[in-house]
This record gives sequence, C-alpha cells and structure tokens, in this order.
Amino acid sequence: MNGRLTSAQPYVLGLFRMVVGLLFACHGAVSLLGLFGGTDGTGGTVETGVWPGWYAAVIELVGGSLVLLGLATRAAAFISSGAMAYAYFKVHQPEALWPIENHGESAAMYCWVMFLLIFTGSGAFGLDRLLARRASSREGRPAEQTPVAA
Repeated sequence: MNGRLTSAQPYVLGLFRMVVGLLFACHGAVSLLGLFGGTDGTGGTVETGVWPGWYAAVIELVGGSLVLLGLATRAAAFISSGAMAYAYFKVHQPEALWPIENHGESAAMYCWVMFLLIFTGSGAFGLDRLLARRASSREGRPAEQTPVAA
C-alpha cells in the first residue's frame, strides 16, 4: 500500500498544485478583472496602482496562473508565499492574534501552501517538467529525476 501511494505522489502533487494555482488566480481575477462578483459584489475592481491591494491582486493572478500551469513554479510560489505572509502580518494580524479571529485563514494557508511548493516543485503535469524533458532530449542526456519526498 505504501509503495502505491508513494508512486502516485508526483501525480497527486501535480493535481494539488493545479487546484491551488487556480484558486489563487481566482482571488486575483476578482480584484483585477471584477470576475465572480468583483471586490464589491457588483463587478468592482481594485483601483490600479493602489498599495497593497492592486499589487497583491497582480501577484495572485500571475503567480496563481504560473503555479496552475507548472511554469516557473518555484519562483512564482516564492513570490506568492511572501505576498501572503505580508498580507497576513500587515493586514490581518494587527486585528487579532489568531487567524480565525482576524479573518486571515486564507492568507496564512496560501502562504504555507505556496511555501511547500517552493520545495516540492511542480510535480507531474507541469510545464516545468515538460520543458526540462525537451531540453535534456535535445542535448542527448537523460532527464534529471528529482524526488518529491525522501
């Protein structure tokens, strides 16, 4: 049983990454594009260039899209994790100590999920792996195998 679960790990990680990336990108789409009701429920968007909301929304949309595609996953996850840490400590944490009290659960969760993706990479189904595989086949060397977990 343990062997089967371990062999499925890259595929489950890839699916996990895609779901997280999609949900994170949706947060940015709400603020930047007014999708899903927008910021005010009537399709409103964040004013361009307003700190920190507009910049956070750009990071969410672009970073989430890159994570969804598995393209530059580690870099996108690093920036996204940092943005969510900033959101938590500057926006939510001053309101109360615990995330459940200060409504910062999603910021804290996205921070740690993106932090995890920095270390695991894209898993299966990511463009990172596809591009690495193509580059190694062009150079005539075997693709580098990176373990997901020890």
